[in-house]
Amino acid sequence: MTEEKRTEIKIAPSVLSADFSKMGECVVAVEKAGADLIHMDVMDGVFVPNITFGIKMVADIRKITSLPLDCHLMIVNPEKYVKKFANAGADYITVHYEACKENTLSVLRLIKECGVKAGLAINPDTPFELVENMLPHCDLFLVMSVFPGFGGQKFISDVLEKCLKIKDIIIKNNYNCVLEIDGGINEQTSKLAVGAGCDILVAGSAVFGAEDQKKAIEILKR
Repeated sequence: MTEEKRTEIKIAPSVLSADFSKMGECVVAVEKAGADLIHMDVMDGVFVPNITFGIKMVADIRKITSLPLDCHLMIVNPEKYVKKFANAGADYITVHYEACKENTLSVLRLIKECGVKAGLAINPDTPFELVENMLPHCDLFLVMSVFPGFGGQKFISDVLEKCLKIKDIIIKNNYNCVLEIDGGINEQTSKLAVGAGCDILVAGSAVFGAEDQKKAIEILKR
């Protein structure tokens, strides 16, 4: 990967690690600290063994920040909810290949029809070759570096080779798609992720758990 093709690294703090009783304050704080996006992990308790929040949370956060809302739908049948999340103010809607294998392309097209940028996510054990043909239809491609469901998990370094391969294809084909990574991102693993071509780093506790959030975001960007 040539230096001139490296885009600016962006940090997307995951509100999964925020204090839900002070969600508004937490979002405003990370925006002031230099966050580039707000990452919102929507979990339904079916696709993943956890339940977080839904459409109303997205709509309420939309009222208090001008940052792009990066909505990561870890839910079954995401096509049923795409329009509602779009209307709530999502800027990116990312669905999992594992949740919509047979109709992945139609879901990505639906997201774009709603005027929202379309993202596709894969779990650590999903071979990229299964979804390589979807890359031209994505505005964002998300590689999970932990198994989705809970924050605070250990980074799975095996996915870095996958990231390198994806970034190489994006560059060679001049696709208008950014590469995002989510799971176990901290000062050490962020360097590995950036080295593997990732453009957006989703960070939870590394940002929301930091005493100095501005410094934490600066360190991740470096």
